[in-house]
Amino acid sequence: MAELSPNPAPDYGMISTLWQVHQDADWPVSGDTHEGELMTLDTVVAGCVTYFLEERELDAQRVGILQDCLADLESLMSDLDSEAQTYFERLQQLGGWILQSRART
Repeated sequence: MAELSPNPAPDYGMISTLWQVHQDADWPVSGDTHEGELMTLDTVVAGCVTYFLEERELDAQRVGILQDCLADLESLMSDLDSEAQTYFERLQQLGGWILQSRART
């Protein structure tokens, strides 16, 4: 009998569903000093997610961009209030899932 992984890699449907949740969410209003940077990160990661959902893959350039954005986002997380953290944790999860999905192919 095959052993099941405790954290199975996300599939396209999971990514698509979480993306819809993210698109339906309101922008977190916090007056954060990093708001401009957060908006840019949200836009760039969203572009990578959209590309992945349309093409079912990311090219090497987008992989690098996504990895950089996720690292930048991680460095800002401790400064965010709880509403913003929820919003950006979901964005991080989306980016991470895409990178995991890419690694499986």
